[in-house]
Amino acid sequence: MKEGKEGKSPNIILFLADDMGFSDIGCYGSEIPTPNIDAMAACGLRYSQMYNNARCCPSRASLLTGLYPHQAGVGHMTGNIGIPQYQGYLNENCLTLAEGLKRCGYHTAMAGKWHVGGEYGHRKSAWEAAGQEGYPTPMQRGFERFYGTLEGAGNYYNPVTLMEDGKWVTLRPEDNFYYTEKIAEKSCEYIDSFSEDTGPYFLYVAFNAPHWPLHARQEDIRDREGSYLEGWDEIRKRRYRRQVEMGLVKDIWEISPRDGAAPDWNSVEDKGWEDIKMAVYAAQVMEMDRAIGRIMEEVRLHGEEDNTVFLFLSDNGACAEVLPEDGWVMNFADRETLDGRPVAIGNGARVRPGGEDTYISYGLPWANASNTPFRLFKHWIHEGGISTPFVVQWKNGIRDAGVLRHTPVHFIDIFPTLLQLAGGTYPGENEGKPLIALQGESLVESFTVRDGEQEWERKAPIFWEHEGNCGVRLGRYKLVRKYPGPYELYDMEEDRTELHDISGEEKETARKLKALFYDWMQRTRVKDWDEVLDYMK
Repeated sequence: MKEGKEGKSPNIILFLADDMGFSDIGCYGSEIPTPNIDAMAACGLRYSQMYNNARCCPSRASLLTGLYPHQAGVGHMTGNIGIPQYQGYLNENCLTLAEGLKRCGYHTAMAGKWHVGGEYGHRKSAWEAAGQEGYPTPMQRGFERFYGTLEGAGNYYNPVTLMEDGKWVTLRPEDNFYYTEKIAEKSCEYIDSFSEDTGPYFLYVAFNAPHWPLHARQEDIRDREGSYLEGWDEIRKRRYRRQVEMGLVKDIWEISPRDGAAPDWNSVEDKGWEDIKMAVYAAQVMEMDRAIGRIMEEVRLHGEEDNTVFLFLSDNGACAEVLPEDGWVMNFADRETLDGRPVAIGNGARVRPGGEDTYISYGLPWANASNTPFRLFKHWIHEGGISTPFVVQWKNGIRDAGVLRHTPVHFIDIFPTLLQLAGGTYPGENEGKPLIALQGESLVESFTVRDGEQEWERKAPIFWEHEGNCGVRLGRYKLVRKYPGPYELYDMEEDRTELHDISGEEKETARKLKALFYDWMQRTRVKDWDEVLDYMK
């Protein structure tokens, strides 16, 4: 065991979950065992109103650059539609966290899902573009080491676009590969290597879990199987009660009604099928938590836990997508396992999920439970789509452990926070190219506020746009639109579950927020979604 290195800037480890709902970990109300993340919260901070961008790659673009996704070039997904704001890969007018922290003397490494470097799909012929113009890899954007996938989804036993340090990785059946476990293994290798040096390091751990497909180790599935036979209605009620008891949710906020597309549990015929789907999803969350515990233990072994900042978030709300048996899902799904067995693709297969020979999602009703107490899902700007757990542990820097922070914050605030911790400043240009200024605000001051003192508050509005779904949050008010519907206005202090639209009563507030939003669209060059669709034809 090594002694901590006195006087150096803190190490930084950023954990990102994929498609995980607001209530899916224990310290945010879940029944799923997540002891390692819960321990982080117990000796750190939980934020009740951290926001992402409602979709995988736009959220990752903001997290990595401190910009709104359109400013970084990832205004929609990773396909290039011929507009700079929607080119599908990080542009040259931004720095990544790795590039910014490297300037401060940090070692940098990434393990996991990239998804901000162009579109690959399942065709290996398209993989030849990796590293070329329009297809930057992590190692071209500031990371010294990288093990992970470039594409946005894939088999946990044989992921699409798996790469290590610029070279493709080919797996064999005997490898007994499971992506979440491998991410932890590689992360520990990087920590061990970087701890030999006297300088700090930044490690970005971007899990694929618990994104579909439902793939988990059988022993973990068996641990959860049978836990969900009471159904999504009861799970939502229990999670809501825990959230209220924890202080994450106000009891004056009514739990949103069960989504209209989800049936009453009593009317579900095959309850066992629904139970096993949620059991596999829960197993994926457990396995991610175990991987986080393994990584944190490696830091402890090197005597550096106290001077390491750990952060945990999810890239969007839970995903309600049902996988078809063909079509778009074939961009990600293998037709055969590594040992040649056929894969049952799509939710219609009705086979027991979890193994490599299946490719299934858990569906809308369980996603509705994952997003308790909010409504809607990934894709949308209502709270179910954009609300993420946010846990921070830093024993050397957080003054009061186990405290909640309620001020609204956003992924764009992570970059200025970490840059301040590293003692760095953001430059005006990089290699002769002008950089767009960071859009967020540092959260460091919120780390040191004592429990019971006046809480630190973020000053600027927060904006969103994804596929025409859009919104703005300023103070207690949120204006939001589900495309192509009308704008709705909510008082988030009285009604964060967005059940009582007050746009008709507070017309001046709605007008003001709408003006702020359209001004932001102009400044960030966000296109009207109908115009984007025309480009995509």
